[in-house]
Amino acid sequence: MQKDMCVDPTVGDILSGWRYDISGIHSEMRKDYEEHLRSCAYCHSRQRLHRTIDVLLIGVATLSIAAFVLALDVAHKVEPLGSWVLLHLQLRQMSVAVSVQLIAVLGLLVSMLAWILVAITTPAPTFLSEQAKALQHRLPVEVRERFAKHSA
Repeated sequence: MQKDMCVDPTVGDILSGWRYDISGIHSEMRKDYEEHLRSCAYCHSRQRLHRTIDVLLIGVATLSIAAFVLALDVAHKVEPLGSWVLLHLQLRQMSVAVSVQLIAVLGLLVSMLAWILVAITTPAPTFLSEQAKALQHRLPVEVRERFAKHSA
């Protein structure tokens, strides 16, 4: 089987779509699609690439949120930095001062919006929860029991 061609182009077109997620469909239909993904290296590699990009987008947005929260904390704790004005704008009758804190707040809001959009438009959260469940089943019984005790 060649990796650069799909064994069933009709099913392949459905499965290779960026947002397509088979976890939310009827179990009978999901079995057919899962079988296709196991037998077709092309579709499996495309789906893996798409889910990897989805997870990377969520990760980058999460790191961005953490960086802007840290920047806000530093700007708040270091008093001269918090009131440091980077840009002073005269807009009509109004004067606007763009400070380090304002930029950190705007960055935090944009990062949070990006995280929400990625979580809504991609199946990354579902994919990550399925991967966590699969990993949990691969763990030895003793480790699973220890995690269950700590989570309760």
